[in-house]
Amino acid sequence: MTFNIITLGCKVNQYESQLMSELLTENGFTKSDDKNKADITIINTCTVTAVTDAKNRKVLHKARRNNPDGIVILTGCMPQAFPDRVSDFEGCDIVLGNKRRSDIVDYINEFLIHRTKIVNIESHDNKNAEYENISVHNFDGHTRAFVKIEDGCNRFCSYCIIPYSRGRVRSKKPEVLREEIKQLAQKGYKEIVLVGINLSAYGQGEDFDLADAVDIVCGFDEIKRVRLGSFEPEMMYDSLIKRFAQQDKFCPQFHLSLQSGSNATLKRMRRQYDTDEYMKIVEDLRANFDNASITTDVMVGFAGETDEEFNESLDFVKKVGFSKTHVFPYSRRKGTAADKMDNHLDAKVKEQRSKIMIEATDKLRKDFLKSQAGRVEDVLVERLRHNEYYEGYTKNYTPVHLYSDKELTGAIVNVKITEAKDDYCIGELV
Repeated sequence: MTFNIITLGCKVNQYESQLMSELLTENGFTKSDDKNKADITIINTCTVTAVTDAKNRKVLHKARRNNPDGIVILTGCMPQAFPDRVSDFEGCDIVLGNKRRSDIVDYINEFLIHRTKIVNIESHDNKNAEYENISVHNFDGHTRAFVKIEDGCNRFCSYCIIPYSRGRVRSKKPEVLREEIKQLAQKGYKEIVLVGINLSAYGQGEDFDLADAVDIVCGFDEIKRVRLGSFEPEMMYDSLIKRFAQQDKFCPQFHLSLQSGSNATLKRMRRQYDTDEYMKIVEDLRANFDNASITTDVMVGFAGETDEEFNESLDFVKKVGFSKTHVFPYSRRKGTAADKMDNHLDAKVKEQRSKIMIEATDKLRKDFLKSQAGRVEDVLVERLRHNEYYEGYTKNYTPVHLYSDKELTGAIVNVKITEAKDDYCIGELV
């Protein structure tokens, strides 16, 4: 039987989809040559916003239309966060939360025998939270491998549903991580990206931390680079940053979540830092790493956000000078504290503020790319685009296009950056 996996959301979801793909392949299933049609279609959902939920439903309906007689499986964060929303599960044959990925083959075999709908959304045991002992051995279609080392979140920001869909913080044991990296190194991966739901909380309550995970990866000669996925400002201490800086393989690209540059807004969001603390982390990163890239997420139009608060956030974003910013409007999530707040903003106001923030952050992006021109950097080449140019990334994740008659995919090459465009740079081999 053939299968397709449709992944929505973050790099953690991509990792978990890779796990399911490996399990299916090991048990005799074959990945479909047609991305729209297969005997089995698995939709690995995200639920970070209401807009994401709408996309989940759209993808589900399309999968059922394309595969009227196939098995459609819904899994991931959306069913886990909202197990009682039965209407969202119409058209599915199997509905799972995000706790039973390693049992996916058993559920498929059960359905093939009985042909009756299966719904199994097991609640997280938050009092005795343990990390799911899962590892991958490959990362299909990628030159870098994402490795999940942490799950769950204890923060309960007022707008966020993720603690309900992911449970409490739990971390992969160092010895399990070491064995997983060994397998990936043997497969030829040169770059590892460590990811988690709240990555900076890795090792919380344990006798290890995020720097220990970085040290493990850097200990393999075959691995030439290690970078971090998105992380929160909490627990990003100066001592941790200094340990990162001791590793030559560590990539100075930091996606440090901000959400707002207004302290009043941050307080209503229940974020556990203020702008002074955030700026101190940025300064520490720039002091310890040459040519560091700081990227972020910014939410506009949060409940009660005044014109003054929005302008404070805009000014702070400009002050930091982010290399790239994901700007998005606040959307209400049932089940969160923010949903019950007063003074929710009109959609037109949020749209206008998004436009202003995007214009400002686009300029910052262009300024950053211009600052890269003239530098000589190592570039990990990811792919040949349109049989015309190669696309790759520097250690600080600057996208670079370069032309060459040589086969460069998967190689790390020395490149001089000659020109900056709107969202990438042009380079030439040195």
